[in-house]
Amino acid sequence: MKVHELLTIPELEGMNLIAGSAGKEREVEAVNMMDAPDIIHFLHQNEFLVTTAYHLKDDPLLLAELINAMAAQGCAGLGIKTRRYLHEVPKEVIQLADKLDFPIIELPLELSLGEVVNHSLKAILDKQAGELALVLETHREFTKTILRGKGIELLLQDLSSLIHQPVQLLDQHFKPIYQTGGNSNKLVQLEGLPLPSAQASSIAFSVRAAKQTCTIFPVPIGEKKIGYLLILGDLEQSDRLAYLTIEQAVNVISFTLMKEHALRQKDRSIRNDFFLHFLDGTFTTQEEIIGRASEFSLKNDQKYICAAGKVDGDDHLPTFTKYHEKVDDIYDFIEGEVSQLSPSVHFFTKGRTCILLFEITEEISDPGNYTVSLLGQLQKRVMRYYHNTVSFGLSNLSHSFLQIKNAEKEAMDALSQGKRSKKTEYIQTYQTKDVIEILRLIPRDDLKNFYTFALSGFIGTKLEEEQSLLETLSVYLETHCQISETAKRLFVHRNTVVYRIEKCEEILGKSLKDPETTLQIRMALRIQPLLNG
Repeated sequence: MKVHELLTIPELEGMNLIAGSAGKEREVEAVNMMDAPDIIHFLHQNEFLVTTAYHLKDDPLLLAELINAMAAQGCAGLGIKTRRYLHEVPKEVIQLADKLDFPIIELPLELSLGEVVNHSLKAILDKQAGELALVLETHREFTKTILRGKGIELLLQDLSSLIHQPVQLLDQHFKPIYQTGGNSNKLVQLEGLPLPSAQASSIAFSVRAAKQTCTIFPVPIGEKKIGYLLILGDLEQSDRLAYLTIEQAVNVISFTLMKEHALRQKDRSIRNDFFLHFLDGTFTTQEEIIGRASEFSLKNDQKYICAAGKVDGDDHLPTFTKYHEKVDDIYDFIEGEVSQLSPSVHFFTKGRTCILLFEITEEISDPGNYTVSLLGQLQKRVMRYYHNTVSFGLSNLSHSFLQIKNAEKEAMDALSQGKRSKKTEYIQTYQTKDVIEILRLIPRDDLKNFYTFALSGFIGTKLEEEQSLLETLSVYLETHCQISETAKRLFVHRNTVVYRIEKCEEILGKSLKDPETTLQIRMALRIQPLLNG
């Protein structure tokens, strides 16, 4: 209840605001009655004090000290029963109250302080009860809107009408889920703003560029995820009813989003299980595969390109758990980004890797550039929101879903090829490895003999030293014998590369400037994965 509303209570007719009229909008949450000299130590914010000023009758100017202290404490106002002990309020006190916007109300002589307190508290409680009843009714209406299947959009429209302000609902990445008021309300940029946590209530801020005041409320949408309800426009902190209405909307929206999040997680798990069983060859017939795939909108006669993605820098994160949490967040983000694309992009996860199936329609003239462009945009957005890089391996075009098993292998192979080259944030397109396919036809013993011959001298060295030298040698040959690029990819000084290459030549007893030697070594390095497989 506001101070000026106290003056409208019928039972308190005769009360008169004699000073501090500019503070009549102050909130009154409680009423107190005291005549002790140390009153101020027992008062609280938004409390209205009534007094006969008995202890001030001999020195009325002490009233100024009381008003200064009450104003500093954030009290609502002071009611004085004049013509009892204090016949009039000194002009100096009136002037001070006007300066501080601190309301002083003259109480009728015929009303006792007890009556003033009782009637005031009754009016405050009646108003709070009315607000509570209205809020409960609002909560019921919001809940009915959701239960009738009308969705969050209609709920937000109702909320906007009730508080007379446009609203936006944002996900955890600040992307709008819905906003009222059409396209005229541009999305407020929240990057860099210290947003409230799930346990906080709200924060208000001003957007200088848009010359607009906004208030943002956290909306829990998952175990560790929160969205945001953004109110565009002035929302007075003293408007208790508006805040209570918004809180009810937040509660209903939060429950609805949690439910939708749980359903999406379950749906993803089911889709993922099907895809992994398909890759593992669990299904026995093509008809069964095609039938099950159609349940997830995967058409067999559709062309696809498969991309395998992985978050870079897992070795630099503090713990394995932290890495998994970050990967899960990034993959959730990627899934949300591609879910709205047309033609459709189907999202799956396989261990630490995410799998994207891009539908390729006749309208897409260059499928390779189309998918590379989309993946590049994803990489930029992941870096923008998470300051983390993601790399992708890309398959060739598949002409049916049944060919996806081979496409997934191509994408994973391309991803591994980029990683072996010590690159990050790359998009590696699969290249048919004719040499590997030919090598697979050679007996294992012959491959092992060739590998031992080509890399003679390395066998028998310390394992750690051998791996370091072979890794340097592999990247050196991969970069066409460029010292600087090799150092860059290995994150070492170029002199270290020079030393390691010289060490390799010393161990091999051959010069790496000899084309025949480098060919043998490149072949041996290609053979190494086959021997370890």
